[in-house]
Amino acid sequence: MKNSFYLAFQYIWYHKIRTLILVASITIIIFIPNGLEKLITESEVRMMDRAATTPLIVGEKGSSTDLVINSLYFQDEKLEPISMAEVNELNSLGFGYCIPILTGFNARSYPIVGTTLDYLKFRNISFSEGKKMASLGDCILGYNVAEELNLKTGDHIISSPESFFDFAGVYPLKMKITGILNPTNTPDDRAIFTDIKNTWIIMGIGHGHQDLADESDPTLVMDNEDGVVTATAKVFMYNEITDKNKDSFHFHGQQQDFPVSSMLFVPKDEKSLTILRGRFESGEIETQAVVPQQVVRNLLNSIFRIKQIFDGVFIAVGFATLLIFILIMTLTIRLRKDEINTLEIIGSSRFKVAGILSMEIAIMFIASLAFAFILYFVSGYYVNTFIEKFIL
Repeated sequence: MKNSFYLAFQYIWYHKIRTLILVASITIIIFIPNGLEKLITESEVRMMDRAATTPLIVGEKGSSTDLVINSLYFQDEKLEPISMAEVNELNSLGFGYCIPILTGFNARSYPIVGTTLDYLKFRNISFSEGKKMASLGDCILGYNVAEELNLKTGDHIISSPESFFDFAGVYPLKMKITGILNPTNTPDDRAIFTDIKNTWIIMGIGHGHQDLADESDPTLVMDNEDGVVTATAKVFMYNEITDKNKDSFHFHGQQQDFPVSSMLFVPKDEKSLTILRGRFESGEIETQAVVPQQVVRNLLNSIFRIKQIFDGVFIAVGFATLLIFILIMTLTIRLRKDEINTLEIIGSSRFKVAGILSMEIAIMFIASLAFAFILYFVSGYYVNTFIEKFIL
């Protein structure tokens, strides 16, 4: 056995390139199905955990999947908004309380989530540094946002314009960072939280500008009659809320008409949740309510069906690789005919020659298994990062 191993090892070491190609091929065939299984399993656990902790999501009628993906994972799914009036109406029923969420804006590719402080309490997220939002223009960073952008409390972050050619007069908002959250291993780590009023300002519903009451410049004031000032387009619009200008910020229209992407509903108890769902299903309440756990489960079932297709592909590719491997070994044996004859001449039996060839195959398969295990082990350190960036 020892001599067979020595001869086999020396042979495959001499033919390094061929051996490396064969080992790499077998390693990939072994690793990919197992790595994919690990990725999908971990994704399922993470997605279901977040969905299971959210009793109900309410939004405009449409795709329930888009509603859940937007509300739980802050993905850029376009939703028809509901109004604050519908949030207030649901709150007034006494079954629990609503947490409004307004998304659709980003800052340096990270989603801005307009909400209330109830969201942090509901998710049970604590601060690693800083404090809660105190006034307009404040924001809180998820742990990964602060780490990747190297930001700390007291710094500022600016919302990204939706378009470089924004003719609507909506300016990016410069927000002050008042706090940084502890890591949660959820999409909250990659989000920027701010008061929902700030997202309305980003939308252009609210704004601040210089005081025109005593202004006489005709390029700034179009009309000033009985204290009602009509401004021109030349008036400077603030894109940063400070102690000096925060009193100038105001909103156009009634707050009850302002948009909300969706709302998380937190019931008082299971009975309240059941009664409320019944009112939605009967059509008494016009918006739609979805149970995130059911929606995510249906989504994962679709993913598993896709995985089954991939598994079939990997089996076919693995079988083809095995056939190619057998072909290569068969051709190699034919090319090594003189070498095998020499071994037999010097006294090696056919059984001994077969043992040497089998040992070569065993060494390559064991090496492939070892490399596949190493890849599987190392990938475990990055699976959470991959899920957060590309799945959640």
